[in-house]
Amino acid sequence: MSNRYLLKTASMSALLFALLSGATSASAEPWKFGVMGDSQWTTSDPANANPYTVPLSIINQVNQEFIKAGVKFVIAVGDLSDDGNDISEVTRAKAAQPLIDAGIGFFPFRGNHETVGLNNGYGLSVFRSNYPQTQTGTFTKTDHQHYKIGSGFSSPVSVSTDLNGMSYSFDYGDPKSKARFVIVDTWATPTKVDKNPNGYAYGYTVNDQQTWISSRLDKKSRKTAQAFVFSHQPLIGEGHRDTMFNGYTNSHPDWQNKFFASLQDNGVKFFICGHDHIHQRSIVASPDGKSHIEEVICASNSSKFYTPKPLDDPKWFGQKEREISVSQEDNTVGYYIYTVDGPCVTVDYYSDDHGNWMSDGHYPNGEGKADTGITPLFHFVKKESWSYSTNGREFHMPQGASYAAVSDKFKGTIAEVLDGTNNSTERDGNLDTKGGVGRKFTKTIDTGWHKKQASLQSKHGLYLASNILSLTGMADFGREQTDVYTLSISYHPDKVHPQHGKKGLFALAAKNADGNWVNAVDINTGGAKTFVAGPWKKGYALGTYGIDQLTKTVWAVINHNGSFAAARLDN
Repeated sequence: MSNRYLLKTASMSALLFALLSGATSASAEPWKFGVMGDSQWTTSDPANANPYTVPLSIINQVNQEFIKAGVKFVIAVGDLSDDGNDISEVTRAKAAQPLIDAGIGFFPFRGNHETVGLNNGYGLSVFRSNYPQTQTGTFTKTDHQHYKIGSGFSSPVSVSTDLNGMSYSFDYGDPKSKARFVIVDTWATPTKVDKNPNGYAYGYTVNDQQTWISSRLDKKSRKTAQAFVFSHQPLIGEGHRDTMFNGYTNSHPDWQNKFFASLQDNGVKFFICGHDHIHQRSIVASPDGKSHIEEVICASNSSKFYTPKPLDDPKWFGQKEREISVSQEDNTVGYYIYTVDGPCVTVDYYSDDHGNWMSDGHYPNGEGKADTGITPLFHFVKKESWSYSTNGREFHMPQGASYAAVSDKFKGTIAEVLDGTNNSTERDGNLDTKGGVGRKFTKTIDTGWHKKQASLQSKHGLYLASNILSLTGMADFGREQTDVYTLSISYHPDKVHPQHGKKGLFALAAKNADGNWVNAVDINTGGAKTFVAGPWKKGYALGTYGIDQLTKTVWAVINHNGSFAAARLDN
């Protein structure tokens, strides 16, 4: 991984939530949960640091990152060990104890490797004995203290008692910032085994469990603002061609259509999975094209990494056309932190700043190297942040598209991007063997809103005269600086004296790295700060800002994401 992927310490998403926690005093405090990928040790272990095919040398480092971040719980997306034997699964459970001792919950589920243990009933018994929290939310610290995380635990036991604690759902958060989590396990059980031609032992299918899935996601009855869905296999993978629908990407399109619709119709934005050992964000369409979901495939927490299969591989069966690639990083160890703040969810992806690790017997640096098979000390840095809001909008921006399509409004405040183009040229690694180039990334631009509170209208000379907009997704992977664009926000005129507009004291404001409101152009990278008393005109350079008192809007030419409002800045 080259140094160009290292990000600045301050991130716009961190600023967003510092802002929102202060701007919504009537709302709950933001809270976080972590997600980690497959955890398998697949090579020699000269340091004796990774017993029973469990990569403790990786897990222990990632655990510490979650503890430092203050997450409430961590979800692991399956393949908890490589060989699936009972002693291996017990070893993986013990590796989560530092989280539990820190008061952080740990919620795992099975992957295909949990079904390959020797004569252990597809891992059900050892899973249940080591993870009773998937049924109760109860955790026990090393000192024997007990605590509970989550509520409303449910499993599709009407389908089969084998699924008790295997597929499960629970809620977390107070009423104003609550989320539902739905985990779907389709792997073999003692009462149902389907040996599929793709080589995996499936059990009770998505279709078998769909009634339960839909009931748990139903937005009318669930009483949560957010819902997240997890399963081990992707909807459409990058390295693996198999799916959670008991076959390849073309299998059981009727099951797929129902599953996709149950997510979209109930406001689920993210489907989160593993299996592929690669960081991948995609927008995936159902076979009938009526439903779409953002899929997040988790980066590896293993000594194993996969690279994407060619787009014309015959076992895709032409289904890759249903997928729009948003971002990708392979051959690296990473993890995710999701921040829930009322209507808004932000995801931060961290991975080590070296990357380019080799897989399996060549891990980490290559065959013949003195340290082959010894995990390095990782230096995790933020590579990407993205978000959505239930009161905002999302725009899919292909390369070359104008950002001027981005507009939104909230309780009297109107935000518009007036100018700017997606100038990215980045591509993923999904090569077409006929052409030899990857897919162009599409940006997902998201808006979200928080209502301005009276307590912030006057503080240190600051007066907010609009609601607060969050705008994310404008930057390429690994960068904070965005394309140059012009943002306009309307303001309430009773907060503006005509002299403020003439002197440049009333402007488009944003939060800086210290959490203070400043002129939005002060956060730019480059450009010259220039005030214009009047409307924006095409051709204005980076750093130009102004107020149009005729249309009651402030505008600025900027190159960063963030949280924005119209404000009087007396100082």
